[in-house]
Amino acid sequence: MGEISATQAALIALWVTVVQARALGYSTLMLRFSPMMTGLVVGLVLGNVPLAMTITAAIQLIYMGMIAPGGAMPSEPAVATAVAVPVAMLAGLAPTEAIAVAVPVGLLGSYIYSFRFFINSFIVRLMDKYAAEANDKGLTFAIIILPILVSMVLFFPLLFIGLYAGAPVIASFLAQLSGGIVFHVLGAVGGGLAALGIALIMKVIGKTQFIVFFLLAYFMAVSLKSLGINTVTYAIIGGIIAYLYTICANENVER
Repeated sequence: MGEISATQAALIALWVTVVQARALGYSTLMLRFSPMMTGLVVGLVLGNVPLAMTITAAIQLIYMGMIAPGGAMPSEPAVATAVAVPVAMLAGLAPTEAIAVAVPVGLLGSYIYSFRFFINSFIVRLMDKYAAEANDKGLTFAIIILPILVSMVLFFPLLFIGLYAGAPVIASFLAQLSGGIVFHVLGAVGGGLAALGIALIMKVIGKTQFIVFFLLAYFMAVSLKSLGINTVTYAIIGGIIAYLYTICANENVER
């Protein structure tokens, strides 16, 4: 059973804090919504990118169909991934079992993010004051710097403590339950949540006439698994099929 050093915990916590604060501009909004980027950072910090990405891929599935009206999500993907992936790596959990860890952690992260919105309501009043005074430096402080500082105070300490002190304890506890009924339940629940994520994304962006392409891709992946075809090849095949479909659709429209 390994441990997470203070430096590793600080680096992961700092990454999540930057993402949650949108400190890198609008692009950090996409980093927040995608567990894959946080999983990559966790893998780099902990020194095992392949394992981290394998676990994160399962977590990504449950967030595929989630939307964020007003910027709020029912569960925070970045927070969930930052804690669940290290715990799963330390405890030797299967990817589907890691999902069951990610869900409650992500829910806690959403509460913190909502509390950040509450604090920002007071910052808005300060912004109005600076706007009335035509104070550009004050507006820069209230719009950019102050919200980032608030996120640092809210997210960094909690994530650092959770990773440095909490993750090894949780991992040790879960490792003791390895092979039992609890792990079987975690795996079953995790697999169901992943399927739910796929169903949600199909509901949100899918159209009836495009379902056939989803089914084609699924059965191709299952049927050709023994050939060891990588995702790049599938992407090229998908691009060709999409191009041919577009040509046929345009010809029908012109007629």
